[in-house]
Amino acid sequence: MTATPTGAVPRGCAVVIPARNEAGAIANVVAQIPRDIEAEVIVVDNGSTDGTGEAARMAGARVVVEPRRGYGEACRAGAAAAEGAAIIVFIDGDGTMDPGEIPRLIAPILANEADIVCGSRSRADPGSLPLHQRVGNRLAAGLLSMLYGVRLEELGPYRAVRAATLAELGLRGSRYAWVAEVLARAARRGARITEVEVSYRRRIAGHSKVGGTVRGSLGAGLAIVGTLLWRRIAPW
Repeated sequence: MTATPTGAVPRGCAVVIPARNEAGAIANVVAQIPRDIEAEVIVVDNGSTDGTGEAARMAGARVVVEPRRGYGEACRAGAAAAEGAAIIVFIDGDGTMDPGEIPRLIAPILANEADIVCGSRSRADPGSLPLHQRVGNRLAAGLLSMLYGVRLEELGPYRAVRAATLAELGLRGSRYAWVAEVLARAARRGARITEVEVSYRRRIAGHSKVGGTVRGSLGAGLAIVGTLLWRRIAPW
């Protein structure tokens, strides 16, 4: 039985962009957010030292500072700042994801067909996702399906979430496993989780803090697997 609202979703969307040292790309990402979806753009500066926050502010975003390092910490801070939004979209600040596809992500929620919509990077440009990252993504998705019955191509970072659903999950921050935590907790609550295809390209500038290295990918993989296993048996 789902604990999420089943009524129509009102207009109003927040786009949360977790970012650390993405000054070379962040303004371009902010500028490409579609202006017809009534979205507030929130950039979470997660300890940048290159002026990412100022570049985002100059581009028109609201900047929230989260000094605790970690992707999950930044996402959590951005979600907390998105008061009043019916839908929260999470997109990376490195230019790898196309902000023009936000309407595709939020459409199933607006149609009351889903509570969480994940972007599957099945149309990724050649070379944009290294082999070790592709393999890890498929393994995590397989574990999610086996343990929770949620069938996704991958646990990607581009996604839209009904704000009321996210608020019910009682999430803490984390470094690597926040996406897995969201999906595991939501699945156990009976939330409707679906997936749409999105594109993926090489980053505009800077370097990846996780997927760009085998060490980072391994750390993330272990955290994701551990979270999925623990949330299957842990009390709520």
